[in-house]
Amino acid sequence: MGDHFEKGQHALLNEGEENEMEIFGYRTHGCRKTLCLAGSIFSFGILPLVFYWRPAWYVWANCIPCSLQEADVVLLRTTDEFQTYSWKKVTWIYLSALNSAVGLTPDHPLITDEEYIINRAITKPDLKVRCIKVQKIRYVWNNLEGQFQKIGSLEDWLSSAKIHLKFGSGLTKEEQEIRRLICGPNTIDVEITPIWKLLIKEVLNPFYIFQLFSVCLWFTEDYKEYAFAIIIMSTISIALTVYDLREQSVKLHRLVESHNSITVSVCGRKAGAQELESRFLVPGDLLILTGNKVQMPCDAILIDGSCVVDEGMLTGFNTAKGDLVRSILYPKPMNFKLYRDAIRFLLCLVGTATIGMVYTLCVYVLSGLKSDFIFQEPLQEVVKKALDVITIAVPPALPAALTTGIIYAQRRLKKRGIFCISPQRINVCGQLNLVCFDKTGTLTRDGLDLWGVVPCDKNGFQEVHSFASGRALPWGPLCAAMASCHSLILLDETIQGDPLDLKMFEATTWEMAISGDDFHVKGVPAHAMVVKPCKTASQVPVEGIAILHQFPFSSALQRMTVIVQEMGGDRMAFMKGAPEKVASFCQPETVPTTFVSELQIYTTQGFRVIALAYKKLEMDHHTTALMRDKVESDLIFLGLLILENRLKEETRPVLEELISARIRTVMITGDNLQTAITVARKSGMVSESQKVILIEANEATASSSASIAWKLVEEKKHIVYGNQDNYINIREEVSDNSREGSYHFALSGKSFQVISQHFSSLLPKILINGTIFARMSPGQKSSLVEEFQKLDYFVGMCGDGANDCGALKMAHAGISLSEQEASVASPFTSKTPNIECVPHLIKEGRAALVTSFCMFKYMALYSMIQYVGVLLLYWETNSLSNYQFLFQDLAITTLIGVTMNLNGAYPKLVPFRPAGRLVSPPLLLSVILNILLSLAMHIVGFILVQRQPWYSMEMQSACTVQNKSISKLTISPAAPGKNGSYSDFTSFENTTIWFLGTINCITVALIFSKGKPFRQPTYTNYIFVLVLVIQLGVCLFILFADIPELYRRLDLLCTPVLWRVYLIIMLGSNFIVSFVVEEAIIENRALWMAIKRCFGYQSKSQYRIWQRALANDPSWPPINQTSYSHIPGCGREVSYSNPVFESNEEQL
Repeated sequence: MGDHFEKGQHALLNEGEENEMEIFGYRTHGCRKTLCLAGSIFSFGILPLVFYWRPAWYVWANCIPCSLQEADVVLLRTTDEFQTYSWKKVTWIYLSALNSAVGLTPDHPLITDEEYIINRAITKPDLKVRCIKVQKIRYVWNNLEGQFQKIGSLEDWLSSAKIHLKFGSGLTKEEQEIRRLICGPNTIDVEITPIWKLLIKEVLNPFYIFQLFSVCLWFTEDYKEYAFAIIIMSTISIALTVYDLREQSVKLHRLVESHNSITVSVCGRKAGAQELESRFLVPGDLLILTGNKVQMPCDAILIDGSCVVDEGMLTGFNTAKGDLVRSILYPKPMNFKLYRDAIRFLLCLVGTATIGMVYTLCVYVLSGLKSDFIFQEPLQEVVKKALDVITIAVPPALPAALTTGIIYAQRRLKKRGIFCISPQRINVCGQLNLVCFDKTGTLTRDGLDLWGVVPCDKNGFQEVHSFASGRALPWGPLCAAMASCHSLILLDETIQGDPLDLKMFEATTWEMAISGDDFHVKGVPAHAMVVKPCKTASQVPVEGIAILHQFPFSSALQRMTVIVQEMGGDRMAFMKGAPEKVASFCQPETVPTTFVSELQIYTTQGFRVIALAYKKLEMDHHTTALMRDKVESDLIFLGLLILENRLKEETRPVLEELISARIRTVMITGDNLQTAITVARKSGMVSESQKVILIEANEATASSSASIAWKLVEEKKHIVYGNQDNYINIREEVSDNSREGSYHFALSGKSFQVISQHFSSLLPKILINGTIFARMSPGQKSSLVEEFQKLDYFVGMCGDGANDCGALKMAHAGISLSEQEASVASPFTSKTPNIECVPHLIKEGRAALVTSFCMFKYMALYSMIQYVGVLLLYWETNSLSNYQFLFQDLAITTLIGVTMNLNGAYPKLVPFRPAGRLVSPPLLLSVILNILLSLAMHIVGFILVQRQPWYSMEMQSACTVQNKSISKLTISPAAPGKNGSYSDFTSFENTTIWFLGTINCITVALIFSKGKPFRQPTYTNYIFVLVLVIQLGVCLFILFADIPELYRRLDLLCTPVLWRVYLIIMLGSNFIVSFVVEEAIIENRALWMAIKRCFGYQSKSQYRIWQRALANDPSWPPINQTSYSHIPGCGREVSYSNPVFESNEEQL
């Protein structure tokens, strides 16, 4: 349903964006709604519950399809692989509320200009607006285009000239009122979710509903002890989950709340400037920045003057920052195969339980017919027994047991200073096989130190000026550039701004000030930023430099430029930025011929290199009238600024540990490519024996199509100032043996973008060995992570800045080394600001994943052991008593479920991952074989006990002479059952089945509790071992103790000692066979690898398929070649696709 719609009934919302959705129109149908209401009443609330789980069913049941224009309900479906449904009511906004204040009429000038979406949304003559609110964003119905459109921002098609014309004088009060009513408040409305809402949402989980059913059934059977135990465990599990969710909600609320109540100065067209709370701002308002420090409450366009903005500030929901907050509030579902397999596992158990129900009904019906009665027991009792089978086959304690394992892992991570806001992601960390790292602040130290400058003149580069010597930089254009080419500001008598700018300015020892009203220098306005040499400085011929205008730095442009005025001197322009970029704006003759090699000397040593350039300007031009492209031309190259950014001490050992565990490491940085290559080598990401191939891709030009070139980066030795170090050279000729050994690709963000657009068929080949990605923008970082995921890698991302937020959110496991914005975007945050947290997280993830499998296997076996035992007893119209169930469920299984998860992570990362799926052959075989072994043991015990010579005798002769008293007590007519009457459960079959099942549950726990290579050995889990020893001791005591009162309480019969020995032999044989099978077959990785080779099995993961294909391709990798997009095989005709968060690989 919902897939076949006529034109106008279906459209796309946010087309091309990450949150793209399909939208379907529906109209509520009175008759259908009445029927659904009746169904809800007669189903005792089950139907509304189903509608809650399946929102689309609610819409299909209550509504009929119609055009979006007529719809009063819309059904939304995400266009990703998850196809998630939701529905929203269409609401109306009435402008009549403004009539008294504004006097609106259908032909009022304020609403007739249809250049704005706001006016197109107003239905005339009714003066009302149709809208929906989806994920905190308001969408209005555009009557002109016939579609829902996002509201709350300026129209994209408005040019700069039109913005100045229409909004340059501000809005009138009437325009503000209309826009405020239609657009809503300018806030990031993140309320703290009430605990009762979180509680209801968690309780309505299908498994907790099943637990409620189980508990109700048990209370009717007077099985209240275990019912209370399940209630307590579920309550704890729900409470912990709700607590985590509440903490996330509070954290996010506190992060954004201060941005919702900022007072700003707004200029109105008629009213002039007035103070206003930021929540009342509307698109088009004209803000006045007073020069003081202020938080920006919205995205804004600077139409006059200059300002310095911290890009980390949060803004409204209709912005990139708002998108980040919204993506946290409405996260993408995690399609980890373990969780899908868990659902299938439970469905299989439900199917098994259904078979058991039918079997139960048939047995009791046939038993009744043989006795010439319809039923030997009341009908309701038979129904209860049939329903009991469901609660036996599907263990209600499973969610609590799994939650316990995650809680233990979370607690261990917390002890290491790693905090988690998404506990379910811990399991996913166990599958990570590729980790991306930001460079600056993550692999390298946070701060930059100014190492020196390399001046140049017409003769080329000069001797390095080292700041460590304490010698001042001589006056000249280079010194002036360092003193003025920055975006620093003076706030509260403190210089603030970019750390790099601050280091550069401090090295000059100059001072900064704001010119006053009495400042009179030709061409310099009052209140300009002025830099002056300090009083102790000598031989500086200028009093200072006034900064007149800034062309700010941006990642895309990779440069910044300032226009300055020397006091009593020339007007000049200074540029600072990426060396390659700055050199391209300079007069070629001013750039030293050794520019490339000099640059490589420093970048290959891991230095951060910035280039400086300048030119003189004519005085007769107004600075604001100068176009940027005119200012940034024909510059004179000044030299290189060298900043030092060292590796963190922990970086190399951690990367070596990951690489030895066959976990790929990738660097994604916004820094220089050559610097990134050197850091990769120094950190061990690229070893000395491995080659680096540089990929350069260029956009199409008027004369040529897009191209891609491949060059081998050669490592050479070079002496630099007495220290031997490496630098990089591009080899022009390559011998035939260049392809031997492994290799890594290195490329820039620009090349990545060109390859994605023009060489998409090459992209997966490049990513298989792509290790170094430099000059990457935040959006490109996210795209790269997603491309790796499409190759079936499980990707981790470790970063520390706001520019990493997108990638941290996109990755399977994002790890933030910062407690700022990045920590909100990522599931994990490390208090220790280095990458040591990454292997710890992977180890704990692997241990948690194996623990989850152990619990699933154990719970499956426990259920099947009890299921088999009960069905065998049902054959004799018998069953286990409440106390027998209670002993197995509470004293055995619950304690095991709580303590089996306590094993910590194994301290070493092994070079393979645990299985990622419940349906992998080893896991399935383990469960099936153990079920068959337990089934065989129970059947043998059930049949053999009936064939014992004492079985047909009087009960008192079943025991030895020493047990005569207990025998007599057991058969005494006065011996009461557990409720004071004869026990309905007491039989030799019951006693045999109960002992076999109970001790079998203990032995299976020992067999399934895995240790190395992913968890600490079982014997180190002292509490678990102690629990098993005590449980086994108690069971053996009950078996051999012959205590009459104990037997009576547990509804057991006394049996000969020899038969008890037989039971121990059966259990011992079962344990030995199961243990040998588990260790020699199930856990024998070499055996499974041999079986794979024997049957020719190969991984279906995309990256494995590409690795095999490239290994057999003699022409790969291409070196010293250039390809063009029009050449077959290099274009976009070959593409690949695979859903994100999917993996077909079944690792052992």
